[in-house]
Amino acid sequence: MKITGIRLYRTHLPYVGGTYAWGDGNVIDTAMTSVVVIDTDAGLSGCGEFCPCGENYMVAHSEGVEALARLVAPELLGRDPRQVGLIEQVMDGVVRGHGYAKAPFDAACWDLLGKACDQPVWMLLGGRLTEGAPMYRVVPQKSPEETRDELAAHRAAGYRQFQVKVGADWAADIDRIRQTVPLLEAGERIMADANQGWRVDDALRVARATRDLDYILEQPCRTYDECLQVRRRIDLPMKLDECVTDIHVAHRIVEDRAAETVCLKISNLGGLSKARRVRDYLVENRIPVVSEDTWGGEITTAAVAHFAASTPAGYLVNSTDLCNYNTRSTGLPRPRTESGKLFAGDDPGLGVEPDYTSLGDPVAIYGAPAGTT
Repeated sequence: MKITGIRLYRTHLPYVGGTYAWGDGNVIDTAMTSVVVIDTDAGLSGCGEFCPCGENYMVAHSEGVEALARLVAPELLGRDPRQVGLIEQVMDGVVRGHGYAKAPFDAACWDLLGKACDQPVWMLLGGRLTEGAPMYRVVPQKSPEETRDELAAHRAAGYRQFQVKVGADWAADIDRIRQTVPLLEAGERIMADANQGWRVDDALRVARATRDLDYILEQPCRTYDECLQVRRRIDLPMKLDECVTDIHVAHRIVEDRAAETVCLKISNLGGLSKARRVRDYLVENRIPVVSEDTWGGEITTAAVAHFAASTPAGYLVNSTDLCNYNTRSTGLPRPRTESGKLFAGDDPGLGVEPDYTSLGDPVAIYGAPAGTT
């Protein structure tokens, strides 16, 4: 099997809730996603997707995939996409870093490998170790009465894990945490996610003012070293997220015992291939993980679902159905969710095909378009 063509699509994903706020004043109402489709001489195509949560989220940019494609496409054409390790090496040899832009190419090759082997990606990643990944829901920034009602609705749908968005005004964040955490019922857990929004001193103020509550403090500051500085001076459980960018950070987390939970955003780590290695290392060292990504539609969610399914159940904290955050789709069918859980299907590959009606025409084509010789 050889790669004969690469197609790139870009489209907007409007947020289903109108506006999405996080961290220190960050708000989006529409995200720009990129979908990569790799065509082969075997008549099979594979797809992958990358979508940042706003253009200033981490170091990623929605135009990065298109820029990377111009550089790596000539090196990928004619190669066997089933050799995912070789494809990873080729891309890393052409461009150093920018893993988020490589992630959809990596996912498309895993998709093709699964189709060629007639196996779902979760099987290729090690087998189904979790049947239905528990998901979390974001707690709305509303009055205590409205928040209580929405929590009840989420419970009825099967959710037992929640996330409260903080990271802007540290004083208001203290009140928000103190109002929300007591609303939890037995067996539920909640994370206060600052999304890198606080300075170290403000993070310490929040932690000290809420130390009597049972919650997890998530990514309080921008850098790993800042989060570690906070970690060493508080006694709340810590979850790291945006600063987890590669295996080297994972090594530091284990050496420093820097967190009880680590969120693995597939694109942030450079794709399924690299995310798998980071996950396996953390699990080997008894640190539970989250299967997630930066944003995206059905194609991203399918990759998240397969990654979650191949994670040991005892070390998978939760996941999320990103495709249900949007009013437009990137692929069909939509990954199944039921009773607050996300399921990976048994169809070959990722089990999702691009929704070309929603994606429109490709913004770039390299090699021979699909259906041509």
